[in-house]
Amino acid sequence: MLPDGGGDDEERWLAEGIAGVQQNAFYMHRALDSNNLKDALKYSAQMLSELRTSRLSPHKYYELYMRAFDEMRKLEMFFREETRRGSCSVVDLYELVQHAGNVLPRLYLLCTVGSVYIKSKEAPAKDVLKDLVEMCRGIQHPLRGLFLRSYLSQISRDKLPDIGSEYEGDADSINDAVEFVLQNFIEMNKLWVRMQHQDKRGKERNELRDLVGKNLHVLSQIEGVDLEMYKENVLPRISEQVVNCKDDLAQFYLMDCIIQVFPDEYHLQTLETLLSAFPQLQPSVDIKTVLSQLMDRLSNYAATSPEVLPEFLQVEAFAKFSNAIGKVIEAQVDMPVVGAVTLYVSLLTFTLRVHPDRLDYVDQVLGACVKKLSGKEKLEDSRATKQIVALLSAPLEKYSNIVTALELSNYPRVMDYLDNATTKVMALVIIQSIMKNTTCISTSDKIEALFDLIKGLIKDMDGAQDDELDEEDFKEEQNSVARLIHMLHNDDHDEMLKILCTVQKHILQGGPKRLPFTVPSLVFSALKLVRRLQGQDGDVTGEEVPATPKKIFQILHQTIEALQCIPCPELSLRLYLQCAEAANDCDLEPVAYEFFTQAFILYEEEIADSKAQITALHLIIGTLQRMNIFGVENRDTLTHKTTGYSAKLLKKPDQCRAVYACSHLFWTDDQDGIMDGERVLLCLKRALRIANAAQQMANVSKGSSGSVILFIEILNKYLYFFEKGIPQITNTVIQDLIELIRTEKQNDSSASDPSAEAFFASTLRYIEFQKQKGGSIGEKYEQIKAS
Repeated sequence: MLPDGGGDDEERWLAEGIAGVQQNAFYMHRALDSNNLKDALKYSAQMLSELRTSRLSPHKYYELYMRAFDEMRKLEMFFREETRRGSCSVVDLYELVQHAGNVLPRLYLLCTVGSVYIKSKEAPAKDVLKDLVEMCRGIQHPLRGLFLRSYLSQISRDKLPDIGSEYEGDADSINDAVEFVLQNFIEMNKLWVRMQHQDKRGKERNELRDLVGKNLHVLSQIEGVDLEMYKENVLPRISEQVVNCKDDLAQFYLMDCIIQVFPDEYHLQTLETLLSAFPQLQPSVDIKTVLSQLMDRLSNYAATSPEVLPEFLQVEAFAKFSNAIGKVIEAQVDMPVVGAVTLYVSLLTFTLRVHPDRLDYVDQVLGACVKKLSGKEKLEDSRATKQIVALLSAPLEKYSNIVTALELSNYPRVMDYLDNATTKVMALVIIQSIMKNTTCISTSDKIEALFDLIKGLIKDMDGAQDDELDEEDFKEEQNSVARLIHMLHNDDHDEMLKILCTVQKHILQGGPKRLPFTVPSLVFSALKLVRRLQGQDGDVTGEEVPATPKKIFQILHQTIEALQCIPCPELSLRLYLQCAEAANDCDLEPVAYEFFTQAFILYEEEIADSKAQITALHLIIGTLQRMNIFGVENRDTLTHKTTGYSAKLLKKPDQCRAVYACSHLFWTDDQDGIMDGERVLLCLKRALRIANAAQQMANVSKGSSGSVILFIEILNKYLYFFEKGIPQITNTVIQDLIELIRTEKQNDSSASDPSAEAFFASTLRYIEFQKQKGGSIGEKYEQIKAS
């Protein structure tokens, strides 16, 4: 039993042991130099007696062992030289060392002479090795026995009767070599396992594992161990020892050793035997790690050697792995969920690398995971959740196409076990995959399945607390959904309409926080389809209505109404105007008029902020200007409303700018456009009156006439319509306005406005430039005095 002494005591014991080794080694060297065999054996035995200590931990004992080992190599060279000179036969020497007083030194010496004995070829290697491995049973102390057998393994590994070796004997010699290594391995493992009862320091015991594992490495290097021998003899013997030792540390390490040291093709051809051991391992063994390493190794083998893929199918590798994992999970009833899911992640990775074309295999793995999770609530274990995300991400990474994942019936069933936060993370992963691979999802049923997968981003989940979500994170999530909507496309108009209806059904469940992000994307996607359908028409009755602009505009109206209920009037107004313009292009006057009507209602009833009113009004003016579908009556109604809104803005400068902007509603350059010069002039004069009123108000409140910027802006509008050839706008009118601006500037006693000065100077330069151009334009400007 190892001592529990302190570190200082152990260092002292180690120093004493090393001193004993060095002192006896000194006398041994003197005996070797004088060819005194008797004294050499005496002092070497005394040196080796230091290894009989029970005071040292494995790590310190190893230091002492290596000091003695270095000296034993010199002693072996001496024995070899003695037998070569004939001073002593190797047989006599082999008998002589067996008279050493203590069993441990005796066996070290016996192994050393045994190495010389095999090298001399005076006896078959198999006989000497068999004798040595049996004699080593004399040491049953775990630590001392392990190092003794490790010494035996080291001195014999190049003297095995292997095929092609100089020590090869009869036809059965390869069996003898294998038997020797296996027997030494089995005995070493027994000693190692026994240490669990004697040494409570698992870390120190773990340091000795390589001594045992080296035997398996030696086995894998034996040339004669072909697939047949491995299958019939080596693997069954090792597996039996691993299972029967019932020690979790030994089982984990040795199973890992088997996987690492033997060739991949051997594992593939003996998969059933190897996997049958896993369910029999102790429940505390980390089976998931070992099994995962086996699957990773074989999947790498398949990737580097594609020609072996038929062998995977021939041996039914997937079925065997799947069956083994099922048995392991069944046998280890206390296995945590994270362990089971990790196994399925490894199996899925293996499947995707080896059988990427077998979607049924992939779905089978997901189904097995669902079965394991059945009866459980949402996962709360963060490690298990992380593994589920890895499981769901693997098909996306492999196929680079979410459409393939949508064909897996068990994919959404696995997602159902994720908590709300992780469901969102997974949904973002799915959307990012679509964006990265520019995946086009082109059928309504696929989109239905997709939106079911990303429902965590589409609507509030049970128990979800969106209020607690960071505002920036929420915006990023919803912007991702908005971008996704633009990726949905089908060249078939009817199918595209079905897609839009499917998207509408899902996003309208999103609630007031999400709709402002998602509705605009749906609206513009629908308007793209409208553009493709321009010129088509049809009655909008029944369920199975072909895609027509009217049908789509109905959907758009419903969608924007939902947004309007939030309320979100500014955005709703913008979208109504976009739809009105699209209806104009489709020659649908009643539809366009209805959208404008809704925009006006929003302006009147919902938009109260003055800045929002200004923005909305200029949007209305700009859109209405581009409309060419309205008849006289409808257009008069809309322009009258618009000019009325303009005159009712709170601030005079805002009124002025809106009114002069309305002048564009009465003059368009289209072939059949409106050209009402009287009303253009009326708007501009009205704007002048408002600008003048603004000047007077500034004089009352500030004691100065204020900036002339409004007059300069109106002057530029006059110049615009002057060049358009409106007869009511003459050079005299423009000249009078220029003089008015100059007068106003002179009357302003306050400091001048630099921006207004620059604007006016630029306008005058433009007039001079137009004069110099000559031609009809130059003639028009000739009467105007700008300087």
